[in-house]
Amino acid sequence: MENSATPGAEQATVVDDPWLRAALACALCAVDPVGTGGVRLHAQAGPVRDAWLAQLRDMLPPGTPMRRVPFNVTDGRLLGGLDLTATLRAGRPVAERGLLVDAHGGFVLLAMAERLPPGTAARVTAVMDAGEVALARDGIALTSAAAFAVIALDEGLEDEPLSTALCDRLAFHLDLDGLRAQTCTLLPVSAADIEQARARLPVVIVPPGATEALAATALALGVTSMRALLQSVRVARAAAALDGRDAVAADDVTLAAQLVLAPRATQFPTSETAPEQADASPPEPDDTPPEDTPPPEPEAEQDASDSDAQPPADRPLDDVVLEAAQAAIPPGLLARLQAAAGRLPRARSAGRAGALRAGGLRGRPAGIRRGTPGNGARLNLIETLRAAAPWQPLRRAARASAPSNCLIDVRPDDFRITRFAQRSETTTIFLVDASGSSALNRLAEAKGAVELLLADCYVRRDRVALIAFRGTGAEVLLPPTRSLVRAKRSLAGLPGGGGTPLAAGIDAGWLLADAVQRRGDTPTLVLLTDGRANVARDGAGGRARAEEDARSAARRVRASAFRALFIDTSPRPQPAARELALDMAAMYMPLSAADAVSISKIVRAIG
Repeated sequence: MENSATPGAEQATVVDDPWLRAALACALCAVDPVGTGGVRLHAQAGPVRDAWLAQLRDMLPPGTPMRRVPFNVTDGRLLGGLDLTATLRAGRPVAERGLLVDAHGGFVLLAMAERLPPGTAARVTAVMDAGEVALARDGIALTSAAAFAVIALDEGLEDEPLSTALCDRLAFHLDLDGLRAQTCTLLPVSAADIEQARARLPVVIVPPGATEALAATALALGVTSMRALLQSVRVARAAAALDGRDAVAADDVTLAAQLVLAPRATQFPTSETAPEQADASPPEPDDTPPEDTPPPEPEAEQDASDSDAQPPADRPLDDVVLEAAQAAIPPGLLARLQAAAGRLPRARSAGRAGALRAGGLRGRPAGIRRGTPGNGARLNLIETLRAAAPWQPLRRAARASAPSNCLIDVRPDDFRITRFAQRSETTTIFLVDASGSSALNRLAEAKGAVELLLADCYVRRDRVALIAFRGTGAEVLLPPTRSLVRAKRSLAGLPGGGGTPLAAGIDAGWLLADAVQRRGDTPTLVLLTDGRANVARDGAGGRARAEEDARSAARRVRASAFRALFIDTSPRPQPAARELALDMAAMYMPLSAADAVSISKIVRAIG
């Protein structure tokens, strides 16, 4: 372990040391946990993450609560509710404190936050906004203070994003992947320093220029969240308080921009002088330079170089903060954002895992409901007793005239049934253009890509189906199946030639996708074609009518909100194919020079 100086003295090197950034975020979050919201900590479970958490615990004043919340926590344990044991013992409703109320004034550790159900994430963020838990159920109506910071332990991959609402409420986004615990930077900040900073924090003032500099930096980096701007101001105040000052200085603003705004950057700042320089016409060459023109003075060159190395104290604060924040953008962050922007929206589907289907009798428990057990529905005994407990005094009084040995009076209205949610299977439907033009160009590559994708789907235990269209119609060569051998046999016998009945192919895909969806599975359409329709739905020739029918069929796919991928296999990308993909609301991929392996990689990348 190596020690470092105070935060203010290390701001000059904060960009180059990810451990120092993580340690500074730890200290500033400890100073103002509720104001900053918390930390998104992307790291796998292990010594690196433990080192950062240990440093946070060492900085916190004694008695600061820290509660760990599992990703599958129940609402009763999270928000509180009826204490069943105490209620049965006391004969009256007794409330139980939830984990969020227990963490008041401290921290909540969200374990495996990338798997947090959307409903649980919504409840946590709602409590963060309100600062309290309002409980009104099971005969209980009370409000408890619950102001805390969240440490979201993110162990997910790139295709397992954290809740957007939760991320927006956390000031610090740290990525500890690739770091070593042995090189962890420890700040000389003790719990007493944190307490002093907390006491000073309310009197710290923020000059107007500081807020304007942070706003300009956020705008230049493409950070549109207003919460991020407010969090950066809170972090600047915390930095000033930790350094023992009553006013925010330029270094505090720079540090806040590096820690809060830079990890959220969605674009590189554009230079205002670059276009002017590009538009300026170059000077015409002069073959006869005047003899009396003096050579450039060495001092002039020195002045030009000095303008770039102008000390920060003489430069506008906006430029200094923006330059520091730009240098602190994590490597590869913008490239990953651009790659993610090209993917299909995940709102329509849950990806390769299939959509989440509620109401079944199998799967993961997803809550309770009032109901009668039977026909596969299972009684939730604990929740049933919890529902019956508040009514015991009234029921005892009602049966006073008829004494019995019944200790707990449970009636049919108290029965509670466990609800389940289950992931549906994914069925990938390949629509392959086997017409003459496609066979001439890319049918061989399309066959190879489909074979690779079929093998991949077989590994993931997904279902696959194959529809080929050529001549005057479409044919389902392979109904949804997991048999890889059968799929390869059907694909090997696929001939090529004839017209392009694109509308018939899309219609056949829509019918099969609709049947798959009605069965409860999640369909995905993968269309491989050059988009040159020349056969209408009724089998008649004519390019104009065929294209109109194809676009009509594509709009039906869009209306059904099926997940779709359009792979343009023509030698050159066709505008008609792009418009057809737009009508389908499908992701358009022109792969004129790609082979079978490249096509299969693209399809796997979108899930």
